[in-house]
Amino acid sequence: MRTILDTDSDFICDIQAPCFRMLVPEEVAVVRASKTQVLFRKDDNLTKQGAFASYVLFMISGYAKQYLEGDGSRSFNLRIIKPGEFVGLSSVFSGNTFTYSSVAITDCQVYLIEKSAIANVSKANGEFGFQIIKRYCEQNTNLLGTVRSLMYKQMNGRLAETLLYLSGIKDDKPDIFQLLSRKDIADFAGISTESTVKLLKLFERDGLIELHEKDIIILKSGELDEISRRG
Repeated sequence: MRTILDTDSDFICDIQAPCFRMLVPEEVAVVRASKTQVLFRKDDNLTKQGAFASYVLFMISGYAKQYLEGDGSRSFNLRIIKPGEFVGLSSVFSGNTFTYSSVAITDCQVYLIEKSAIANVSKANGEFGFQIIKRYCEQNTNLLGTVRSLMYKQMNGRLAETLLYLSGIKDDKPDIFQLLSRKDIADFAGISTESTVKLLKLFERDGLIELHEKDIIILKSGELDEISRRG
């Protein structure tokens, strides 16, 4: 991790996101005064589950993986964090610790914004606060969908859902599958790595996907969606 100073060539002065354009100059000044620009290298931790959270992260560029840590080496991947997204919004509304871990899967340029600044500006600017709460609720809705999938879907349905989710990121990040190991994919589906490898080969044999080393190409998204919905 490296702090980016305003004298560095890769320093970005303003937060280019629609929600921040709603702020009046005084509120922009509050956010600007409370932010630090940081470069996380690939494999650096952005957040650590259970660690004290004094800030919210805003992703300027790069991609990261958000996950829940379990016992020992077990973990469950929740989502891919993309540019323009917040990390750690839960610390603004409830609790003082990060409820999940996140790790960079590419180099990531990030703003660390003091959570007190986000809270104060949200109270003062209703439209900004609405957008922040909307993002927070969307993340919670996705989390509930993940829990529902784990509870009710079988392994092939969970893997099909994972492949469709990751394939949807390919438009913006064509090498997304190459950034993830088979264990990463397994941890998104909540199944073992061995079962993931077997099911991927089965999906390939059935003509649903193509495997090119680490890359995965979806050939029949409709059939995969049917497998996902049937569970």
